[in-house]
Amino acid sequence: MSMARLVITAVSVEGRSKSEVARDYGISRVWVQKLVKRFEAEGEAAYWPRSRRPHANPRAVGLEIEDQIVRLRKTLTKRGLDAGAETIAAHLATVGMDPVPATSTIWRILSRRGFVTPQPQKRPRSSWRRFCADQPNERWQADITHWRLADGSEVEICNILDDHSRVCIASVARPIFTGTQVWQVFLAAFGRWNLPAEVLTDIQAWWCPEGPRIVRPAV
Repeated sequence: MSMARLVITAVSVEGRSKSEVARDYGISRVWVQKLVKRFEAEGEAAYWPRSRRPHANPRAVGLEIEDQIVRLRKTLTKRGLDAGAETIAAHLATVGMDPVPATSTIWRILSRRGFVTPQPQKRPRSSWRRFCADQPNERWQADITHWRLADGSEVEICNILDDHSRVCIASVARPIFTGTQVWQVFLAAFGRWNLPAEVLTDIQAWWCPEGPRIVRPAV
């Protein structure tokens, strides 16, 4: 229950004095009087706070200026010229308008008058989420990259990265890798960096106390 409803009920229904209610609720007697008068004039609408938004904005752009902005928009568009907010502001400054409405204000006027088609906003950076491991050696990522050398020959590069720190665990190049040679790269990495909890590559691999276990993802 809102404070206004409590105060009004205490005075109008319970019959308590305004001074008593003000003292019990820790508010001024003047405010109690205002609430009671509002209730007598407006009924239950007095229970809820009034909007503090001003009834008029002295800095608002007048209708005549809005119409001038719209006319400029139509004229520039008809001539095949740029008719954006910045261009319109420049034209208004040229004809001696002072002050010229801000480009954001011009854009809002054009939008309100139906001259701008709303477009989805770009995704804010705060919504980006980086998927990476929380701890070192929690997850490695491995892949083989094909590369062409200056003499035209091709090689394969086996890269292993730690998904938390982005440390290059291994980077070995060969003309072509066999399964055994890839496993040798991993064994050397295990010897230097210890076993990771998980490896992501073309196939998924998990290491358990009994030794490495390779599991192919379901198709």
